[in-house]
Amino acid sequence: MISILVKCPLCGKSLMNPGHKLDNASSIEVNLTYAGKHAPIYLSSLYGSYKVETDLSMPQGKVAGFRCPHCNADLKSTRKCDACSSQMIAFELKAGGQVQICSRRGCKKHVLEFQNADSELQAFYKSYLKALK
Repeated sequence: MISILVKCPLCGKSLMNPGHKLDNASSIEVNLTYAGKHAPIYLSSLYGSYKVETDLSMPQGKVAGFRCPHCNADLKSTRKCDACSSQMIAFELKAGGQVQICSRRGCKKHVLEFQNADSELQAFYKSYLKALK
């Protein structure tokens, strides 16, 4: 599995937290909002892993808000989830492009996009090969 490095699409600051590891890799840290409550959420940075940790109790099937811990910007995308129609959440890939996840707890839909497919896909592939070694 490959560890992706992401940043806020608005302020450009890293969302990686090397001090909080999930799946033996730096986690992605953002702020979770649900039912008027807020708490950090840590997402696995391994592409294909769905491991998350948060202290905020949220039932399966409910939709949450995600905010940047640096600029407090709402990370929701303009895209709706193909599987459940909830709002997608967008993170910029440090190598270029975007990864989007569904905001509904339990939905595993995600999207990986490259704007400059040649160079960004090549950088992603090189990271994948590096992870295999």
